[in-house]
Amino acid sequence: MTVLKQLASLRLSRYFKLVFVLWDLAVLNAAIILSFLLCYGALVRTDLKEVKTILLMSNLLWIIILLSRDAYRIIRVERIETILYRMLKHIFIHLALIAIFIAVLNYNDISRVRMLYFYLCFGVMLFISRLGFMKMLKDIRAQGYNFKSVIVVGANEAGENIKRILSKDLTYGYKVLGFFDDKQPYKQSLVEEMLGDFNEIGNYVLKQKVDEMYIAISADQVQTIKKLTALCERNMIRIKFIPEFHQYTKSRKVEITFYDNTPVLMFRKEPLEGTINRLSKKVFDIGFSLVVILGIFPWLFPLLCLLIKLDSPGPVFFKQQRSGRENDSFTCYKFRTMQVNKDSDSLQATKGDARVTRMGAFMRKTNFDELPQFFNVLWGTMSVIGPRPHMLKHTESYSELINNYQVRHYTKPGISGWAQVNGYRGETKELIDMKNRVDYDIWYIENWSLILDIKIIYHTVANMFKGEESAY
Repeated sequence: MTVLKQLASLRLSRYFKLVFVLWDLAVLNAAIILSFLLCYGALVRTDLKEVKTILLMSNLLWIIILLSRDAYRIIRVERIETILYRMLKHIFIHLALIAIFIAVLNYNDISRVRMLYFYLCFGVMLFISRLGFMKMLKDIRAQGYNFKSVIVVGANEAGENIKRILSKDLTYGYKVLGFFDDKQPYKQSLVEEMLGDFNEIGNYVLKQKVDEMYIAISADQVQTIKKLTALCERNMIRIKFIPEFHQYTKSRKVEITFYDNTPVLMFRKEPLEGTINRLSKKVFDIGFSLVVILGIFPWLFPLLCLLIKLDSPGPVFFKQQRSGRENDSFTCYKFRTMQVNKDSDSLQATKGDARVTRMGAFMRKTNFDELPQFFNVLWGTMSVIGPRPHMLKHTESYSELINNYQVRHYTKPGISGWAQVNGYRGETKELIDMKNRVDYDIWYIENWSLILDIKIIYHTVANMFKGEESAY
């Protein structure tokens, strides 16, 4: 315990960036040595010019990635899963850059097997070191060291919320001393935690060590905020503001950018608004659709068309106007699963619906009825993965009942989606069913990645084989 106390007293956080980089370089070079031993049984071929160049490049690129990608940033309330995900992303960036160098320089003496050993070793060793580092910090903080003392200005809902977050886990390393406010606390339970009004803050911080001050009062109290800012600057207290937009959105993906020196806040981050992300999704959509169309359609399409015609009179395909990106309508194609009826554009299919044909029930259960939508993907009106497109009538009615319903139209609709693989597909019997579906669709828009699309495809295929209760 004496060692922990001494480490905490040294306040090494100011040197953390340098220590982090040096430690990572030590791990990287240890992984290089281990990769040679695993591949060759000895440190051979290290004298080759090509090998030396790549080893040097590996070190330089990792330093650049660490510094430019903010890899050394560890927020006290950040989950370890987030830190590890960031680490894996940086390793893949490093691997891609090294692979490009090897290919461009045509380095044939670089062993691909040895490189595979290196990245496996580096990933495992870095993973263990990150876990060990976080465990050490948690142990230190759990023993009462390396804590930051905090006061909250504003005994309101926002102030109580930040206090709850900082106090949730002892290992975060925060000690909330109490609240200051000129008004009565909005909740009786905060009365005992009141330290005084705004005028008493100055005397308090002179007598009590305070590391951080969280401002949770209204932004229109300009003079008060200016005085508190000056007070913190004079006493080396880091000041942090709790913006008021939390009253309007619960999203964790808000994004702040600057127009000149004016901050502009967007309620949600949309990865697909980025050119590279949109292009990569487009390439994936076209590539995946072509694989399905060329690999499955030549033999499955004629069979399904024949069975549909034999099962019931009417056209093979069913087409319907649905809501697409930016709420623009488009023609969505499906295999016909119902008897031809006048209510198909207004009434959802229900359990035991008499309109559904025998062949239609099978196709709905297996999602085969959605296969023609791969042509919609090629035409650019849909994506493989995205929020499911709804009938125009449903869009009109639900947009009046659910405030954020239209947000799901920020991106192209999909053949399958995050809501569907989480159980929200088919009939929406109650309004809460649609609200939950919309929440999942918005989460997808805010958290999109190609990995997520692949994950949804996997679960969609798995559900096709095991069947779903709501698929009728």
